[in-house]
Amino acid sequence: MIEPNRLKRLQFRAWHRGTREADYMIGGFFDRYHGEWGEAECAWFEALLEEEDVDIMGWALGTLDVPEEYRGPLMDAFRKLDYVEIPH
Repeated sequence: MIEPNRLKRLQFRAWHRGTREADYMIGGFFDRYHGEWGEAECAWFEALLEEEDVDIMGWALGTLDVPEEYRGPLMDAFRKLDYVEIPH
C-alpha cells in the first residue's frame, strides 16, 4: 500500500502544474489511475512530474516521441486522454 501522504503530495503536484491544460491532463490522469498503482507506478509518475509540462503534453498528444524511460502501459493509458474532464 502506498503511503497516504505520498499520494497527497503526488495529487497536489499533479493538479498544480502552472497551466489549466496541464492540470487537467496530469491531474486527471492521477485521479483516474492512482488507486490502481503500486510502488513502480508511483515512482514512474513521480519521475514524470519532474519533466516539463510542454514535454509531457507533447508525449500525451503524440507530437513528441516518448522517451524510453516513460514508454509502457502507463504512458499508453496517459496517451488515451479519456480521463480528461473539462468543467464548463
